[in-house]
Amino acid sequence: MEECCSTKSQKEHNHHEGHDHDHDHGHSHDTEGKSVFQMFLPAILSFAMLSAGIILDHSVKPDWFAGWIRLVWYLIAYIPVGLPVLKEAFESIKNGDVFSEFFLMGIATVGAFAIGEYPEGVAVMLFYSVGEVFQAMAVTRAKTNIKALLDQRPDEVTVLCDGKPQTVKAENVNIGDIIQLKSGEKLGLDGELLSETASFNTSALTGESKPDTKTKGATVLAGMINLNTVSQVKVTTAYKDSKLSRILEMVQNATSQKAPTELFIRKFAKIYTPIVVFLAIGITLLPYFFVGNYEFRDWLYRALVFLVISCPCALVISIPLGYFGGIGAGSRKGILFKGSNFLDVLATVQHVVMDKTGTMTEGVFKVQEVKFSDAVNKNEILKFVNALESNSSHPVATAIHEYVGEIDHAIKLENIEEISGQGLKATVNGKELLVGNFRLMDTFGIRYDLNPQSIVYTVIAVAYDNNFAGYFTIADVIKPDARFTIDALKSLGVRTTMLSGDKSSVVKHVAGALGIQEAYGDLLPEDKVNKVKEIKSKKQTVAFIGDGVNDAPVVALSDVGIAMGGLGSDATIETADVVIQDDRPGKIPMAINIAKQTKRIVWQNIVLAFTVKAVVLILGAGGLATMWEAVFADVGVALLAILNAVRIQRMQF
Repeated sequence: MEECCSTKSQKEHNHHEGHDHDHDHGHSHDTEGKSVFQMFLPAILSFAMLSAGIILDHSVKPDWFAGWIRLVWYLIAYIPVGLPVLKEAFESIKNGDVFSEFFLMGIATVGAFAIGEYPEGVAVMLFYSVGEVFQAMAVTRAKTNIKALLDQRPDEVTVLCDGKPQTVKAENVNIGDIIQLKSGEKLGLDGELLSETASFNTSALTGESKPDTKTKGATVLAGMINLNTVSQVKVTTAYKDSKLSRILEMVQNATSQKAPTELFIRKFAKIYTPIVVFLAIGITLLPYFFVGNYEFRDWLYRALVFLVISCPCALVISIPLGYFGGIGAGSRKGILFKGSNFLDVLATVQHVVMDKTGTMTEGVFKVQEVKFSDAVNKNEILKFVNALESNSSHPVATAIHEYVGEIDHAIKLENIEEISGQGLKATVNGKELLVGNFRLMDTFGIRYDLNPQSIVYTVIAVAYDNNFAGYFTIADVIKPDARFTIDALKSLGVRTTMLSGDKSSVVKHVAGALGIQEAYGDLLPEDKVNKVKEIKSKKQTVAFIGDGVNDAPVVALSDVGIAMGGLGSDATIETADVVIQDDRPGKIPMAINIAKQTKRIVWQNIVLAFTVKAVVLILGAGGLATMWEAVFADVGVALLAILNAVRIQRMQF
């Protein structure tokens, strides 16, 4: 009992979950797990004290509200919002980052207190803190969107302990434990199927809604839903290491892959902030040598105004938040971006190259037409073919079985033989039955009066008793939104090319039906690589869309690799830059649109921040802007930038 249900310390799990996404900026960590009221409480207290202080200063004007009482009043107003920022500034200095925005806000507000401008000092810190809370809320909202979409793992599972079912928290289950999975229940951990057979809905992982039947010993993954009988699964991977957990972590850590704009702003802030500090010192001291009626207090005030205005928090907050909003908006739509840099690349894509099977088509073969000679009993031959094909696991066999129906077990097949690369041979009622391609007909000298090359689709020829009986045509079904996808890409000015290993006539037929500009069939993986190299040599930004496993070399070569519904595969997670979770090609133009909107919003924020700051900086240095204008230039712009960045999560794509 102890062994199969032993509980691990939850501390490690909580640490792991709570720090899945380590946001780059500020003390928003402190807001983790707090309610909105708790997050705003310090600002509310500070605002109440500040408002009361301003009323006492300008309206009531009591005699007692002066000297040290006034100072203490404003200090009490300052502490709830100022102390966390000063603490962050101290921590940053300890870690070798002296010129952080916390340091700027700290010296500006402490300086304001030093020259007796108490209300301004409190106001700057108050509005800065409100901006921080809004930023933290925006990040939390984006994280929640991602978690709600991706975290398909159930919290609890039923573990067999000494043969008895017991409900246990999923993170406490050990490798080797046996999970009992009821019908309709979702698997919580990766494992090995112990039951003889079980059918699973794998749509959470692959986007494929068709049930997937697994046999004993097969690997089953967290997020799969058991569809029929009670099954047993032996756990092979710890909860936090399951594929689904890794995908969740991958998306939440997506902002570690920085976009060039983001990297530039970070470098810029590191150089810009110390320059600003030294300029502020210059504004305070240099006028002594050039101005006749130099007043230290006035020039210090101007320098403090300059410091507040020049604080880069609008940029440092809003740009990562813009990208994180884009990643969150994508996740909500079933599009997983592995980093903000891929949003930047997608926004500039000029050429989309795609695979055919499983990307623009369902990857499920269906019988299109059946043409048999009048000289044969069509129904009888169909039953023979169905019985023979039941010996094959090829998709073609599945298509024939779906078309014909149940297998007639009364049919006695003898001498079953597979002729490699050609098809199947057997004896039925003492007569030879051949099912395969036309090469098989040629091998056995069967005569037929048609040209196989004139048929677009894959052809399955049938011969019985040394006579050609007829043929099936089998084709992959085009996805319902495939045509819309190509039209949407064209409207975005993106060129399209289809590359496939399938028969050229089939590839050209599908490309023609969808309006794809170029199509190439009969390609090996290395041929696909050469084609993509050829397109890239024309200096075009290329996105490749495939299954992320067979097409790994091309995915790696393209500027951005997009995988269709391959979440069950390690190779997909490793090689693709973007994953379309539900297998729908219509998400490709949507992903490009999200990327374009994200980039637009990021640049809007950059232009807004620089323009407002430049104007108010000039006014501040000339003594025309007060600390209140400085607060607007800093915190007001930061809030506007945050609201603009959050906007992307509300957009309809």
